[in-house]
Amino acid sequence: MTTMRAAVLTAPKRFEVREVAMPIVGPDDVLVRVARTGICGTDIHIFNGHYAADRLPLVPGHEFCGTIAQLGANVRHLAAGARVVVDINIGCGSCYWCRRNEVLNCAEVTQVGIGRDGAFAEYVAVPARLAIPVQADIADAVLALTEPVACVVRAARKAQATFGQSVLIFGAGPIGNLHVQMMRLVGAAPIIVADLSPDRCRMAIEAGADAAVSDPTELKAVVHKMTGGRGADLVIESVGNRKLYEQAFDLARRGGHVAFFGITPPGETVALDSLRTVLEEGSLKGSVAGMGEDMHDALTLLSHGRFRTQDFTKASYPLEAIQEAFETIGERPQHLKTQIAIAA
Repeated sequence: MTTMRAAVLTAPKRFEVREVAMPIVGPDDVLVRVARTGICGTDIHIFNGHYAADRLPLVPGHEFCGTIAQLGANVRHLAAGARVVVDINIGCGSCYWCRRNEVLNCAEVTQVGIGRDGAFAEYVAVPARLAIPVQADIADAVLALTEPVACVVRAARKAQATFGQSVLIFGAGPIGNLHVQMMRLVGAAPIIVADLSPDRCRMAIEAGADAAVSDPTELKAVVHKMTGGRGADLVIESVGNRKLYEQAFDLARRGGHVAFFGITPPGETVALDSLRTVLEEGSLKGSVAGMGEDMHDALTLLSHGRFRTQDFTKASYPLEAIQEAFETIGERPQHLKTQIAIAA
């Protein structure tokens, strides 16, 4: 084969599904036949022209699974036909940042589906070292959740989340729901969620939250009531809203931590009371993408059923209908994830 079908984002809000050249497989690469690819919040930002607009035309898609269709000449540790998920973060592999598993800070970093063509296509070529074999008998729809689960694994690591911590999570969408489940796995309590959607709040409770607040005027009272008046030990902002980031500092306890996770528009700043942060010994840390061991741990957790995935696997569209899938995604709040089914 010399060509394949791919969904090319040619301009903001405009996909063209067309024949494109097959990816070039280098000696240290593998060619993956894509089975399922999830639509991520980042993909929606790209679709709307709010992120990576300078990289169009682009084949997005980075939450995916598939099977190895071809091995590069130097690849010995993988086999054709093996099911895999892929760490999408491609760094140089040898610099200070890569050695520390902080690949996004590598000067040469690129990401599959964001900085280079991705998995809204029949095939994608990736470095073989980043393809992770799947041992478990796990459905493609669940397997394609490995990358977003890795993101919340990393966020929990960065925040040093642990048992008995009170946590407030802004946002009960797909990633917010996964944050809820991750916090429950590490033993955090209580877990409080804030989201304007009553339906999403209900789903957060089903996922393990102890309280979910859809009325912003009630949030502070709920947080203080459930934390003995202190505020939350940890606040995770997973929406990407400047005002919510600022509110996060008000709802964190003295000495608490704010996890920056939601993506805001480029150049947007957050007002921070620096004196208060110093005197109260507050802290903040950002994280966005799972990489390295985060991906392996996410795959292990999914393989052993540690995440409730049924609300993430109900909505799927064929590749030819990707434009409709993106345009109508806001009409399916009961479906936490929409996936593109590419290969049977």
